[in-house]
Parts: sequence; C-alpha cells; structure tokens
Amino acid sequence: MSPDIRTGPGTGPRTGARSVGESLDNPVWAALTGPHRGFAETGPAGLAARYQGGTTPFAALRDPGDPLAWADLAALAGPGEVVWVTGLPVPPEGWRTEVSIPGVQLDGRAVRAEAAPGAVRLGPADVPQMLELVDLAKPGPFMDRTVELGTYLGIRHEGRLVAMAGERMRPTGWAEISAVCTHPDHRGRGLAGQLIRAVAAESRARGDHPFLHAAAENTGAVRLYEAMGFTLRRRPFFLGLRTPDKKA
Repeated sequence: MSPDIRTGPGTGPRTGARSVGESLDNPVWAALTGPHRGFAETGPAGLAARYQGGTTPFAALRDPGDPLAWADLAALAGPGEVVWVTGLPVPPEGWRTEVSIPGVQLDGRAVRAEAAPGAVRLGPADVPQMLELVDLAKPGPFMDRTVELGTYLGIRHEGRLVAMAGERMRPTGWAEISAVCTHPDHRGRGLAGQLIRAVAAESRARGDHPFLHAAAENTGAVRLYEAMGFTLRRRPFFLGLRTPDKKA
C-alpha cells in the first residue's frame, strides 16, 4: 500500500479522536461512535462496529493496530463473511483481501456552498428512482436505507430523477458527500457541481464541514472536486476483507 500523504490535520488512527480533523483519520469509527451511533452494530468487546444492514457496507475498528479489535470485528461479522473497511489497515493472519481499491479523501472546507435551483429533497419514497440512477451511473455503494444517513438532494427532468448527491458518513464535525451521480443524458450541465454545493450548504448549516471519498482511478471526478475547492487530505484504500473461515 502507498503511504498516507494527508495534507490536513491529524497524524493517524486513534482510539478516540482528539480534534475535529482527527475524526477523518478513522471516519467510519468516528461516525458510528458519534453522530451515527444510532446506525451502529457493535462487536461483543466494543472494539469494532459496522453500519446496520441496508445503510452502507462499511465497518470499522477502534484501533486498526489492535489484534483484539480484528477479533471483535470477526465475531461481529461471522466466519467467512466479507466486510468493507477504509484507511490503511493491515489485517492479521487468517483474513483475506478480496478487493483493494486505492482512493482519495478530500477536504471540502474551501468549497463554496450554495442552494441549487430546482433541487428537491429526497426521501424513502424516492429510493426506487435513486437505485435506478445509481445502477446506471455507478457512483459507489448505495443501498435501500442509505437515504436515512443524511440529507439527499436531487434534480428531476420531466418527473424522472436525473442527478443526485447526499450525505453518507457523519464523523464528528464532518459530513461525507456521497452518491454524486448524473444520468448520462444530462451530463455536461453542471448538475453534479450544483448538488455538491447544495449538500455542502446543508452540512454547514448544521455546523459540519463537507468532505468526500473517491476512487483514485476516477480522475475525471477528482478533477471536478479539486476545481470546486476540495483538497487532498490522504490516500486511503477501500478494502473488501473476508473474515477467517473459522471462529477463533
């Protein structure tokens, strides 16, 4: 794995974030033990947690360097199951890496936030159209209950949802902008940028800073985000890890 080259505050995962910036070092854990604790399922030892089914597939360890935390995550997920973690963790013996996606974490404190003309708030009744758009545009994981995690905004054309963006992880002091996608027939109109700024405005009104994750290979999206004012903070990996086949 490549080294962590973050350009913002923080020096690495902690067992408890000591500053707003440090909550981005271990964002899933900071969310599930903070603003998103109501969506958390925790391991028997309290050293690992994951989002409830149907929300988002991510799990986290309080301290990725602690073998007991890995054992707790294995107990939570069950033997031979795939869990998704983010950061730069090194799983112990017995775990198998099924997927490894290089990513970027971008700090959005410099992004201009403003309402988007024509944007509408999306909710559970909109999930079928949201899933349809996600299936077409493939922005990353989006599930039946993901809309519950934060504010989601969309733009419609002739009654159909053609663009959307929203909030996923909520580590303390931050809101992750996620599910940014536009129907192929409506790209090139700046809809994604409008919705990102509108979601950022919603986050800031609550007192949170916007940030986001993206696959490093999605260079077009990363260029768009950087042009909007997002800055590189670190280069995490998104890892799909299979738990040991047998209980310890």
